[in-house]
Amino acid sequence: MAGIDQKRRFIAVNIAVMTVSDTRTEADDKSGGVLIQRLTEAGHNLAARAIVRDEADAITVQLKAWIEDADIDVVIATGGTGLTGRDVTPEAFESLYDKEISGFGELFRMISYDKIGTSTIQSRATGGMANATYLFALPGSPSACRDGWDEILRFQLDIRYRPCNLVELMPRLLE
Repeated sequence: MAGIDQKRRFIAVNIAVMTVSDTRTEADDKSGGVLIQRLTEAGHNLAARAIVRDEADAITVQLKAWIEDADIDVVIATGGTGLTGRDVTPEAFESLYDKEISGFGELFRMISYDKIGTSTIQSRATGGMANATYLFALPGSPSACRDGWDEILRFQLDIRYRPCNLVELMPRLLE
């Protein structure tokens, strides 16, 4: 049965939050704020925060810096996952993956379908791994960030979650 095993000790992970936007500032970044609130309430550490322009080069420069930082375990981005010309977050993320976590985007769209119907096909949420750092890109709405965190990431980033989770794999990611 899936769920939290209260007999196991919680281990906080270090998470960086990236907001991809040409217009947001920290003062009005609601989606980034949702992620930060959720991850800190869960007991994790906010390792870094950045607002990055909707440009593939800017996104990859920031991702590379965080991927190389041994103090960052996970990057969660919000924004730039749609279909317009400026939406390049999935391409930037996927260009750096060592391995894709295909099920992340698939599960996100399944969860989203129950809430927004067929409009979920416009989401290109993606997940992967690079240099033992987990990378997740969510759409830019606060509700999408809540869905991604509340229904997927809060469980997979909790070592107590059974039958398995991403945190317990961390020591073996560079094998």
